[in-house]
Amino acid sequence: MAILVTGGAGYIGSHMVLTLLQAEHDVVVLDNLANASRESLRRVAELAGKTPTFIEGDIRDRDALDALFAQHAISDVLHFAGLKAVGESVAEPLRYYENNVAGTLTLCQAMAAAGIYRLVFSSSATVYGDGHPMPIHEGLPTGQPTNPYGTSKLMVENVLRDLARADERWSIALLRYFNPVGAHESGRIGEDPNGKPNNLVPFIAQVAVGRREALSIFGNDYPTPDGTGVRDYIHVMDLVEGHRAAMQVLAGQQGVGIWNLGTGRGYSVLEMVEAFEKASGQAVPYQIESRREGDIAECWADPALASEELGWQAERGLNDMLADTWRWQQQNPNGYGA
Repeated sequence: MAILVTGGAGYIGSHMVLTLLQAEHDVVVLDNLANASRESLRRVAELAGKTPTFIEGDIRDRDALDALFAQHAISDVLHFAGLKAVGESVAEPLRYYENNVAGTLTLCQAMAAAGIYRLVFSSSATVYGDGHPMPIHEGLPTGQPTNPYGTSKLMVENVLRDLARADERWSIALLRYFNPVGAHESGRIGEDPNGKPNNLVPFIAQVAVGRREALSIFGNDYPTPDGTGVRDYIHVMDLVEGHRAAMQVLAGQQGVGIWNLGTGRGYSVLEMVEAFEKASGQAVPYQIESRREGDIAECWADPALASEELGWQAERGLNDMLADTWRWQQQNPNGYGA
């Protein structure tokens, strides 16, 4: 049996594929390469000494999914495919709902038709909305997300909960990410966003390597210690280990499990800039701009439930996250196109 990784050529997906291959799993990757590169999988194969099966296709294409499931014996689906930029989602909401929500519906329909009922879904802490006391734990109600990206994740969560309630064969994990950063310690795979980065750390790294002139900091008037937004950053390798742990738990239970994947510690934008300068030895000039629509002041996790129920916790600290990011960016100043 093999594991299907949707979006497996992307940032988090490629690190997941590497981890699975190194754990001796057979892996099938489905990716439409909208925000990914074949080169990432070539490097994954080089690092693992084993090649995943790659299928270029889209989760919205039911015929392609049916063909995939007919050709490969799949036991579990790890679902990373989706659009993920907060600002872009505000500008293009229909694109986000069509890709993230409708795509997941099509994927689940194809899974059920093929008799596959174990799914790990990449959700987001944005489903909690704004206004909760920190840290955020799974017992808090989901709120009104502040942007269409978060709303699309919450809509999918609701669909999956209804699905598991209606059909007890389903075993589903909803993993609520905080802010994935970092890269594999080899520097061979990492985050390579198309165009201008939407997330903080790759933007900082591109400034440090000379690819961009200055970092844009969106807002310095939030009710936080230094006025900039505070987030919980988690190393991508810790994040994918959380998926492995969830997959193992799903093998022995039915229904829906919900877990935060974070470190339990928040850092402001200015703290991240200072820490990156120390890790890289490079100056990171920045300019303050107005707040970005859809952003919130602060967000960090209470990761206790994942520790208790999954036996998982983040092991890598901020210096590891930023040193690994810098190694990746130095070795690949233009990403996979270098």
